[in-house]
Amino acid sequence: MNLKIEQLRNFTLVLCAMVISSCSSDDNGGTMEPMETGETGNVKAYQLGSVSDPGISGTATFTELDDNTVSLEINLQNTSDGEMHPAHIHFNTAAEGGDIAVSLEAVDGDSGMSTTIISQLNDGTPITYDGLLNFDGYINVHFSADDLGTLIAQGDIGQNELTGMTKVYALGSVSDPDISGIATFEERVNGEALATVDLQNTSAGEMHPGHIHFNTAAEGGDIAVSLIPVNGATGMSKTNINAQDDGTSLGYSALLNFDGYINIHFSADDLGTLIAQGDIGQNELTGMSKVYALGSVSDPDISGTATFEERINGEALATIALENTPAGGSHPGHIHFNTAAEGGGIAFTFVNVNGDTGISLTNVAMLDDETAFGYADILDFDGYINIHLSAENLATLIAQGDIGQNELTGMSTAYPLGEVDVPGISGTATFFE
Repeated sequence: MNLKIEQLRNFTLVLCAMVISSCSSDDNGGTMEPMETGETGNVKAYQLGSVSDPGISGTATFTELDDNTVSLEINLQNTSDGEMHPAHIHFNTAAEGGDIAVSLEAVDGDSGMSTTIISQLNDGTPITYDGLLNFDGYINVHFSADDLGTLIAQGDIGQNELTGMTKVYALGSVSDPDISGIATFEERVNGEALATVDLQNTSAGEMHPGHIHFNTAAEGGDIAVSLIPVNGATGMSKTNINAQDDGTSLGYSALLNFDGYINIHFSADDLGTLIAQGDIGQNELTGMSKVYALGSVSDPDISGTATFEERINGEALATIALENTPAGGSHPGHIHFNTAAEGGGIAFTFVNVNGDTGISLTNVAMLDDETAFGYADILDFDGYINIHLSAENLATLIAQGDIGQNELTGMSTAYPLGEVDVPGISGTATFFE
């Protein structure tokens, strides 16, 4: 028994000595310093683009810390000394706008920098590094606490980050020849798209509604997606696209194959007047085209061309352009089988030529009997085009021309035809290839 008591006493003395030694490990006899928070090595940077001042832009860098918090460092170029710029992470995309999710430390104009340690949203919801990388949000940096309406930098973050994949479509003039531009679709990490409409020569004070429609512009169709109106002062609009207006999913990849077109209208009160228009998706034009001459028939002053342009999907846009058509007229047009010299039945019906403009636009995808008929088929088709004076007077032709395999090459040979039984009658016989 005495031996056990002695062993217990010795163990207690050793333990006390270890504790005293541990508590006195620093030179000054103070307590241990807490371990500093370190970085895990996981870092993600997002771009912050210019808004009100084209000279100010920068980055927002998220760094994962080993205590499960995140350091967010904002670094802006060309900020002004003496200014403090409030900053926030918001919900949704910058194009949509949203409430504040996280209030950040203000950016110091002297350095252009701010650092915020993030562990939760403003409402107390915990957020981690991985959570921020998948966050549906964006960052706003404001000019000042007294002028939050003026943004100096902005950028989408998390799942809203742009991948760098883009597609640009042309928006041509309609009612005003000076207004035209582009529609750019940019892919997001989450598969959605940022649609930016950029028009030249719009007027300050105007707001121009825009929509993506079903079908080609030549055919017309219902609204598929409503876009944010174009601001006439800037010519710009930005819209986040993840679904059609009816809720059907529609992301970046689907837009590239969408059967649609864009209309930009003059105003909400004058939707009938278009200021810009362009086919998108599978209806985009490839740049390949073929022009056929349409010669005069009943009126020597009326002539023109029929232009077929290839679409991505293999269909064609047919544009008939005639000069000197009478205002108010509406002139039916058709592609017929065989050559114009032979004549033949109707193969395809065009949209009527508008006498005011001399123009007709028709999408060509199949013959009237629903046989597939695209751009490549037109180039080898055994046919010709007739343009008639009116629906009531189809017998009077105002323009005509062979197309496809019947097109004339420009090569010809003329043979003289001399007098025979009737003096004074002679001429030529001309063969056109």
